Amino acid sequence: MPQHYPFTAIVGCEPDALDPMGLSLVLSTISPQIGGVLVRGQKGTAKSTAVRALAEVLPRISVYDGDRFSIDPDDPQATSPDGPFTAESARHERPVRLVELPVGATEDRVLGSLHLQSALSAGEVSYEPGLLARAHRGILYVDEVNLLHDHLVDLLLDAAAMGRSTVERDGISVSHQARFVLIGTMNPEEGELRPQLLDRFGLTVEVSAPHEHAARAAVVRRRMAFDGDPTAFIAAHAADEAALSARIADAQQRLGAVRLGDAALLKIAEVCAAFEVDGLRADIVTARTAIAHAAWCGRASVTREDIRQAALLALPHRRRRNPFDAPGMDEELLDQVLGDDDLPPDEPHQPDEPHQPDEPGPEDPGQGEATEPQGDLPQGDGQGKAPEGGPDQEPPAVDQPRDTPENSSDVNPPEQDLPALPPTGAVPETVVQAGTPSPRPRTFTVRGLGEGAAGRRSRAITSSGRRVGARRPESGPGSLHLVETLRAAAGEQPRRRALQPPTPEPVEGLDIRAEDLRLAVREGREANLVLFCVDASGSMAARKRMVQVKTAILSLLLDAYRRRDKVGLVTFRGQGAELALPPTRSIDIAAARLDEIPAGGRTPLAEGLLETARVLRREQLRDPQLRPLLVLVTDGRATAGAGAVDRSRQAADFVAGLGISTVVIDGEQGPLRLGLARQLATRMGAEHVPVDEVTADGLTRTVRSQLPLSHPAPSTHSSSSRSPSTSR
Repeated sequence: MPQHYPFTAIVGCEPDALDPMGLSLVLSTISPQIGGVLVRGQKGTAKSTAVRALAEVLPRISVYDGDRFSIDPDDPQATSPDGPFTAESARHERPVRLVELPVGATEDRVLGSLHLQSALSAGEVSYEPGLLARAHRGILYVDEVNLLHDHLVDLLLDAAAMGRSTVERDGISVSHQARFVLIGTMNPEEGELRPQLLDRFGLTVEVSAPHEHAARAAVVRRRMAFDGDPTAFIAAHAADEAALSARIADAQQRLGAVRLGDAALLKIAEVCAAFEVDGLRADIVTARTAIAHAAWCGRASVTREDIRQAALLALPHRRRRNPFDAPGMDEELLDQVLGDDDLPPDEPHQPDEPHQPDEPGPEDPGQGEATEPQGDLPQGDGQGKAPEGGPDQEPPAVDQPRDTPENSSDVNPPEQDLPALPPTGAVPETVVQAGTPSPRPRTFTVRGLGEGAAGRRSRAITSSGRRVGARRPESGPGSLHLVETLRAAAGEQPRRRALQPPTPEPVEGLDIRAEDLRLAVREGREANLVLFCVDASGSMAARKRMVQVKTAILSLLLDAYRRRDKVGLVTFRGQGAELALPPTRSIDIAAARLDEIPAGGRTPLAEGLLETARVLRREQLRDPQLRPLLVLVTDGRATAGAGAVDRSRQAADFVAGLGISTVVIDGEQGPLRLGLARQLATRMGAEHVPVDEVTADGLTRTVRSQLPLSHPAPSTHSSSSRSPSTSR
């Protein structure tokens, strides 16, 4: 049995000095109704270590013998598909399970499915429990949850919120309890969760490596001691582990008796309103977290400090308005809203209503004044800060793209057929910022049918989606295609019966064998590599053209974020090209790099195309199933170096020969246009799109400009006058 690093030995997880990560994990185990924890942080910050160690300190649970669904024997309302169980049924105690959900798990593995062995050998329809059933009353851990397909994340969060899982498929109808602590960890450099999914996690914490020398030294010293003698190290922390386990059990017992008074509830509502969070889930989670924190601290009622700690864990990730906003919390504003005075005391509740707000009695003078909010929001008097002016509104500072795992240069494709690129020369440069991205940019897809990771862009054969055929199991796992399995078996029945010895009675039923199995082939959507090749020369900087170009690219980045794509950025200007952002799944980093792109100098179009070809070939070696989409943003000019035009045509032909789906975003504007970008697109076999047609507003203006003015909206005219670019 593997030996896990003790929870209390992790720096920051000592019971009397819990950091935000340790506190959030403990509170979620005290009150699983909080909704789980999302731990965000860089690699090497003990995220997975802390989660795996947490299961070791949780109190043991009692279960019935032979119950695969682990219902609580002390809960009279609990039922199990393996039951019925009675008070006399045998039971035993076991440790809390830590169930790990792999990123590549299928929906059948998560929910459960038909037990194939029973169905094929005995003809019985029985249910094989999935990971949700196994995690009941335990911990369900998803490492790299940001890489999990969105529909599986939705499924997990729905089960965690409802506390129940229902399966209706393959002739099975099963409903069972699924109450667990959902814990997800992720590295933001590898991609973000959609805000809608982020909001479904009860608590979220940001972790990073300590900067203090003493703390870093303590981490190294403890880890080396554990690796040197795990048994002795675990024994040295056994007393702390037992004390933490006992404290968690005590907090779980006192949770139902903690009082949440009117004043505390109003203060929670005031805090959530001050930070302008959407919906009421934030209020509910903050209230539950404050109650759990009070139970952890041994208090009988919720105090100001409980609300403060709950808000710091429950609100930061709910303040994001779009994917490029950095999560954060203005603690100064939080303290101003909470005020300096503690909450007024409330009358004790009746034992049967521990969580209901107190009703003011007739002899309770001053109760109305006590439950009023503790003050108005700051009005910007020079001391406080308005909600929208806090430091959490600053974009994340990103200046080390080499930290992303995709930036490794361990794979180098053969480059003997690519000419060497001259270095970028020093040229006058200007830096402009992008405008507000369009929420509905034009959608571009990769041609053909791929087999890449599940996403939302191009057509592909994936593990989820609509069934389009069947296959034999040799090519990998999948879900059973029952109809095709029966059809394959039916075709073999005459031959099999002819080979069987004669029997007195006719053989009934269908003889199904392993070779008859057929798995479903499903068509869905895949994620792609979207590589931007951006002309940052002086011609693109003229007449504020770069602002519109960056806005269009930012809109496409937003679209790539929603479709789970990987993105990269190549820029060319002066005398050469550079890989400004190696391919990564972090759209935040890409957006920050986009703002930093300078513009100026000549246009080395050939060098930009050749650098793009190098990046695409390198990425193809790393992941052959990740199909690329090249987005070339240029006005088509080529002015750098001798024979610039001829070299750019040769480079365009070379890129076209790679067979990559390409879109040319034409940055040329004004009434007098040379049409060079359109000619380049034709030469490359690419789709040509003017820059002002990338956003939805630009497309709308283009379509309206082509509609006949004398016919406002007849359907016959609008269908015949529609722009070809709107058919996508």
